[in-house]
Amino acid sequence: MGTKVRHTWREVIRSRTQYLFISPFYILFLVFGLFPILFSAYLALNKWDGIGEMKYVGFRQFQFIITDPEFLDAVKNTFIIWAMANIPLLCCALVVAFLINSAMVRFKDFYRIAYYLPNVTAMVAVVIIFQSFFGNHYGFANYILQKIGLHEVAWFNSALTVQMIIASMIFWRYLGYNMVIYLAGLQKIPSDLYEAANLDGATMWQTFTRITVPMLRPIILFTVMMSTIGGLQIFTEPQVLATLQTPYQGSITILLYMYREAFKFNNFGYAAAVSWVMFAIIMVVSFLNWRIFKPSDDR
Repeated sequence: MGTKVRHTWREVIRSRTQYLFISPFYILFLVFGLFPILFSAYLALNKWDGIGEMKYVGFRQFQFIITDPEFLDAVKNTFIIWAMANIPLLCCALVVAFLINSAMVRFKDFYRIAYYLPNVTAMVAVVIIFQSFFGNHYGFANYILQKIGLHEVAWFNSALTVQMIIASMIFWRYLGYNMVIYLAGLQKIPSDLYEAANLDGATMWQTFTRITVPMLRPIILFTVMMSTIGGLQIFTEPQVLATLQTPYQGSITILLYMYREAFKFNNFGYAAAVSWVMFAIIMVVSFLNWRIFKPSDDR
């Protein structure tokens, strides 16, 4: 055993130049990656206001989290917004990618750019535009409703409509991103399969369901997993959409709840515990998605 260790150290010393070049990544990872993770795990077991001494409380903060009605409400809001945004988002992105990839569509590059453009737009600007569009009294949405003879809608007075607004922002921004991923996968599918389907008289729907979807299953799994991880960490939209003092009803998400506990109420230990609970929730939901959408060969 000692001989192997000495040999390993000799190899490290001999290749010290190569290790020196790759060391910045590992140093940055240790300082800004691993250390915060380990410290948050330690902090979750302590009560700390960010200035005074830490007080060890064990798992009492975790016990309070799972019984706190406000946290449970934040979990419910997060899942509602996630479902309202990501389920139609991924379905529409797949359909749009399939249509753009089809032979009957011209100017494909234009559509790629047009659909992807919202993804590079600043999220704060997007939220401000949607907030103005759905204004309770002077928004363009209510203007259209009045023009067609309908009554105004107080969009920000209902939890459901606020969640719809947040979901629509997520849908608008990430539709093009997922569409580009699907489009890249579609271009890897052999064209012979589609030509054979056309010769057999298959309709576009049959081609889509029998060829496109099964061949794209690994990519669908990737987009579902990434949308799950990102969708359960919704923060910017409800944070910017909120009023200066109190967020709109139905807009409190898990990450926004954690942010308020840490930086508004100075409960850093409790916020760390919330982050680990959120991590567990994301892991469970991601595992369920993986079991559902993983390729058939891996089942």
